[in-house]
Amino acid sequence: MYGEGPPIVLVHGSGETRQAWNPLYPHLTDRFTVVVPDRRGRGKSGDADAYSLDREVADLCTLLDIFDDDPAVFGHSFGGLIALEAAQESSLDQLVLYEPALQTSNDANDLPARMQKRIDNGEREAAMELFYREEAGLPAPTQLPIWPDRIHFDLAETVVRELRAVQASDHGSSVDIDCSTLLLTGEQSPDHLRSSINTLQPTLGQCVELDAVGHVGTQTAPERVANTIQTDS
Repeated sequence: MYGEGPPIVLVHGSGETRQAWNPLYPHLTDRFTVVVPDRRGRGKSGDADAYSLDREVADLCTLLDIFDDDPAVFGHSFGGLIALEAAQESSLDQLVLYEPALQTSNDANDLPARMQKRIDNGEREAAMELFYREEAGLPAPTQLPIWPDRIHFDLAETVVRELRAVQASDHGSSVDIDCSTLLLTGEQSPDHLRSSINTLQPTLGQCVELDAVGHVGTQTAPERVANTIQTDS
């Protein structure tokens, strides 16, 4: 935990660990006690042979239950989908969602199968490049400063199972949330991720679009993202 103030839990997306929040969380510690867990299958967090999105939601709800006061939750991408579901089961002070990974189209997407084929051929780097290009909307992932040293190629199978979990679910199709909610999207994010915000906005309300920012604005524009989040006091 970092900082002082009301608790906020940061839930990272696919292909990432808790370290993905390193650029952002220092901009929150003057207002919040920041909690940054690894999701299952990463770091020191456990895993199981059987995987489901419901298990991820239960993990987060268990964590939220330890706080005396209602915490805030900030979920990014797949972490946003988990946070959205947990908010319907746990009492929160506020919910922040940056382009949660909702299934907003009935169109078939064979990205998980194409990634798995590359993994089976021993091409883990190629599998993750495909993920960042098509799912995160990064046109040239291998040209990023973080490539390859800070890319978690060991999580390729984990990414595939999470993509399949999104495709197999109807999570996010209806929401019933009784807390303050903020939706965030990047002007330069891919359409399929921006559509998740369009799906949720009529029900959840307030939305902020960050100009000249894409899906990973939590890392490329962390101070701007942090400044959208307010405490009640």
